[in-house]
Amino acid sequence: MSAVDAFLTSNQKYAAGFTKGDLPLPPARRVAVVACMDARLDPARALGLEEGDAHVIRNAGGRAADALRSLVISQHLLGTKEVAVVHHTDCGMLTFKDEELRGKLKDELGQETDQPFHAFSDLEQSVRDDVEAIRSSPLLTQESVRGFIYDVRSGRIAEVS
Repeated sequence: MSAVDAFLTSNQKYAAGFTKGDLPLPPARRVAVVACMDARLDPARALGLEEGDAHVIRNAGGRAADALRSLVISQHLLGTKEVAVVHHTDCGMLTFKDEELRGKLKDELGQETDQPFHAFSDLEQSVRDDVEAIRSSPLLTQESVRGFIYDVRSGRIAEVS
């Protein structure tokens, strides 16, 4: 059975006991979380979130540049007031440079691209950069934007100043 077929089976069990169909559209805690897509990070569990509490926006590296569209919608249409940026230790984004991935795509697919992949070499600085990108966006409110690093070994988060 494929992983996606297993999802269908699991969803039948989940839906059979589902009782949260009446949650309102805006997130109850009025917060958006921008986090990495890494499978070792479960933002809901790590941050104590339940369905309906927050918008969780995930992408490779938890990069703000890829999350801005979603954050604009989250804030201006759905009322979020706070943003938490969560990067993590041992991130795959630390293992390459954008130019290297572009070269790999050219070699393997014959495709050239100027697509930014937002790789980084300094974990703490990447959090600071993303917090600043959100704070400086003219399309977002800056009521509260804070950055964190999740430790994949201990499960703890630490704020980046």
